[in-house]
Amino acid sequence: MAVTAEPKVDLREPASWRRTKNRIVTALMYFALVLVIVPLGFVLFTVISKGASIISGQFLTAAIPPQVLPGGIGGMGPAVVGTLEITGLATLMAVPLGVLGAVYLNEYGGRNLLARLIGFFSDVMTGVPSIVMGLFIYAIWVVHFGFSGLAGAFALACLMLPVVIRSSDEMLKLVPNALREGSYALGATRARVTLTVVLPTAIGGIVSGALLAVARAAGETAPLLFTILTVTATNTNVFSGANTSLPSQIFSNAILPYSGAQSRAWGAALTLIAIAFILMIVARVITARFTRLGR
Repeated sequence: MAVTAEPKVDLREPASWRRTKNRIVTALMYFALVLVIVPLGFVLFTVISKGASIISGQFLTAAIPPQVLPGGIGGMGPAVVGTLEITGLATLMAVPLGVLGAVYLNEYGGRNLLARLIGFFSDVMTGVPSIVMGLFIYAIWVVHFGFSGLAGAFALACLMLPVVIRSSDEMLKLVPNALREGSYALGATRARVTLTVVLPTAIGGIVSGALLAVARAAGETAPLLFTILTVTATNTNVFSGANTSLPSQIFSNAILPYSGAQSRAWGAALTLIAIAFILMIVARVITARFTRLGR
């Protein structure tokens, strides 16, 4: 009795349908890109067209004129100095602590209670509005010690910390376990493996995430309104006395009806965008450099 073989069924999708799906998804990706680029382009065009003519060396270094004067452009020197001071101090507080928190979560904590609490609160802090951080620092610090750049740095550090923790944690998760296991097999301790193997492998992504957090904090306005009090004079002592920054000067000048004040606001906005853009370029360069060295 002859046995007839069953016909083979081709379960693969037709090549034409796969090509069609690929084209549809590609078109949707380009459409989403356009949706993002168009409003961003309009914002950049408006800020550059209104602020480029004001930007100069004198604008970046000159004193801020009194806001009661309707005429004159003046400069944003104190605001530039204040932004660099406050953001720099916040970076010194948030980045090391955030990287250490990510190292604990990924290398030491595992699933214990403290690690779960750190992960939970970092997620919660990521979604907290920036103005709430400003009110929090105002209630626990400014009420007792007065307005200062240090208070503003505390507020910005609270905003940066969860971003640094989460971005660093994700970069550490991308380090292959084979590198850790090989190091442990050679007799290295966990601390040595973390310092000499894990962190150097993930340093590019960690630096990139930290600089992006710095760029985000540099543009925050609401927390600084409650912590530094927005003055027009330069204060080089970040630990004492009221201070100023580019975001707070943008806010205070944009609401005035004078053309000079509004011009200063546009110039300060363009300066702030330039600082954020420079930080992003630095992050990309550092990431590319460490990625190339790690190969």
